[in-house]
Amino acid sequence: MPRALMPRALLRRMRAALALALLAAPAAAQPVTAPTPALAAELSVRRIEVTTAFTGAEILVFGATERLIAPGGDEVVVLVSGPATSLVVRQKVEVLGFWINGPSARFNRIPSYWALAATRPVTEILPEAERAELRLGLDLLPLPQLGSQGPQFRAALRELKQHTGQWQDEARPIEISGGRLFHARLPLPATVATGAYRVQVLMVRDRRVTARQELTLDVVRTGTAANIADIARERPVLYALASILLAGTAGWLGSVLFRRG
Repeated sequence: MPRALMPRALLRRMRAALALALLAAPAAAQPVTAPTPALAAELSVRRIEVTTAFTGAEILVFGATERLIAPGGDEVVVLVSGPATSLVVRQKVEVLGFWINGPSARFNRIPSYWALAATRPVTEILPEAERAELRLGLDLLPLPQLGSQGPQFRAALRELKQHTGQWQDEARPIEISGGRLFHARLPLPATVATGAYRVQVLMVRDRRVTARQELTLDVVRTGTAANIADIARERPVLYALASILLAGTAGWLGSVLFRRG
């Protein structure tokens, strides 16, 4: 009889020892995770309406960080990019005293709008490798080029886009209030393209991005502008005839008025 009961007694003791070991183990085996740096950002508006009287607008990004925004503390970078578009850049050449279109290069899938802002120059708060990975800089923007090759076409494209206000490379710094609050004002020109815009807010600490937040902004046509755009896209022949008729009517009215004068 004692021989039959001995295995059960040993089993109970082994279970008790295992339970004590499991109770003591979690304290040493529990992994410790570092807290995620806090970043909160928002847009003043999520929708911008383009009408016939539209003369431009402004993207207002605001938010706060958990630490002071200053050298040695947190830094903030805001990057806004608009819908992709295509553009042809032509080079003028002189032939017999006349300037005509020469070689051309086509750039596909480039941002119709691109704007970068930061609390300090991005070159001072991020290393070159991370800037290149995140494309934080107009010089780091990929520009797929078809047709004629050469840096002069890319330089002309950047100059044109910057002149029209569609590309802005740290034109305005991010403003700081109270040490932890920030806001960035990025102007939108009257020639802004409609579609979905991507707004990235990055928090930089110790020369690396430690937090990121993405927001979306919709730019839409409304009213008469939307109707004209729909007709031009869906009924191009009717739109062309209406444009010719309108131009002819305007010319006829002008000649009548000047004749009376």
